[in-house]
Amino acid sequence: MASPPISELTNRARDIFRLVVEDYLESGQPVGSKTLATRSEVNLSPASIRSVLSELESFGLLAAPHTSAGRMPTDLGLRLFVDGIMQVAEPTAAERAAIEAQLGAPGPIEAALENTSALLSNLSGAAGMVMVPQREARLAQINLVPLDQTRALAVLVGEDGHVENRVLELDTPASASAMQEASNYISARLAGRTLSEAAKAIQAEISSGRTALDDASKRLIENGIATWSEDAAKRPVLIVRGASNLIDDSALNDLDRVRQLLDDLENKQSVAELLDSAREAESTRIFIGAENRLFALSGSSVIAAPYRDREGRVVGVLGVIGPTRLNYARVVPMVDFTAHSLGKRIG
Repeated sequence: MASPPISELTNRARDIFRLVVEDYLESGQPVGSKTLATRSEVNLSPASIRSVLSELESFGLLAAPHTSAGRMPTDLGLRLFVDGIMQVAEPTAAERAAIEAQLGAPGPIEAALENTSALLSNLSGAAGMVMVPQREARLAQINLVPLDQTRALAVLVGEDGHVENRVLELDTPASASAMQEASNYISARLAGRTLSEAAKAIQAEISSGRTALDDASKRLIENGIATWSEDAAKRPVLIVRGASNLIDDSALNDLDRVRQLLDDLENKQSVAELLDSAREAESTRIFIGAENRLFALSGSSVIAAPYRDREGRVVGVLGVIGPTRLNYARVVPMVDFTAHSLGKRIG
């Protein structure tokens, strides 16, 4: 059933509808005619308000969960509100500065992605989600630094100046000179390649015997390539933080829905596919309740936005998931701004 255009509602019906939705999003409780009658901007009797509520219910915009329990917006009603009535509340200057400061902190990109997911969770009071970029940085240099007899630190420097540290476990102890030789050998063959591209070329050289490396340096490089390849394969497609926020006081009245939502979040591949559908969006996309099949049973909403590198290429998607009574007016622009901020960090 399609919702009626907002222009088809009378001014009175539109005002009542807006109040019901706003009160519901704030409290999570159905809104009754007596409550609405106490609002200063409503100059109607409870009987007149009930008549308007019935009309809105006939349009499929409101529903009464129980007899005489007041009304709450349907998924259809929330869609109409979000698309035609809602006035977004842009992040304040202080909020923007805090987001940019947290995402702009130096460190590996994985830390920035973790921070973004946690940040979205804190801002929305729901769960934050970030898809790991589906690309590898092009590297300029690799340095191997001994930590102890069985471990070395690999310092990977990207063409964009980004620095990433990874710990490399050693099968046999390696001298500082072997690590230096291995570092020089790998760096000379990076030449703007990704780590996987360089690893393939280096492995081919070593396998064909076309190198002058000593055995210690050769073992070190082969060990590093194996470790890095395995590490890349194990990286999560999706980072979810703040799922505990979904179990608040209001959730205690609807534990089955929350349990279903938490089960859905365990299926990270399906969640990632849902987020991936927002990759081509110009800005933030909103999936409300049954509009997406994955979260139809849990009655949840997803707000998602793509984030881009400095060349405008989409490298991932981030967003939040929570009950359909999310504060859309605040969360939508917050997600959009966070996506822009992360894009600057990705470079």
